[in-house]
Amino acid sequence: MSNLMDRVSRLKGMVSAMNLNLNEDASRLMLEMLGLMGEMAQEMQQMQDAHAELNEYVESLDDDLADLAESLLDGGEEDMDDVDTAFADADEEDEDNDDEFIEGEMITYACPSCGKEIEFDPSDVDFDEDYLCPDCGKPIFPEVDE
Repeated sequence: MSNLMDRVSRLKGMVSAMNLNLNEDASRLMLEMLGLMGEMAQEMQQMQDAHAELNEYVESLDDDLADLAESLLDGGEEDMDDVDTAFADADEEDEDNDDEFIEGEMITYACPSCGKEIEFDPSDVDFDEDYLCPDCGKPIFPEVDE
């Protein structure tokens, strides 16, 4: 980029040596264009410097991320085996919980308003319907905001 700045400076020097008549439109136009080219070269130099700085920052982040990944996966397969085992245990617990309700088996549920215990078959429950307590007449399954 300094090559571009050098060339603009050289052109300005050449124009100065020519002793141009500043009253002529062509001479003023040439000087304005040289001034603009100089400003453009400075802006491009600043953008190149900013780009280099950003590139250095991205490389630093990339190195940090690689170090983090390495430290998280340090121990390799052993750590992943622990994670897999934890998920397998959670799946087994879910399967065990699914077996708790056997079709046709009655469960007891206490009304949240009055506490009266009501027995019903969970497979017959439709949560889109309103079930009212036979004692207090309030909903057994109150709506919950999601």
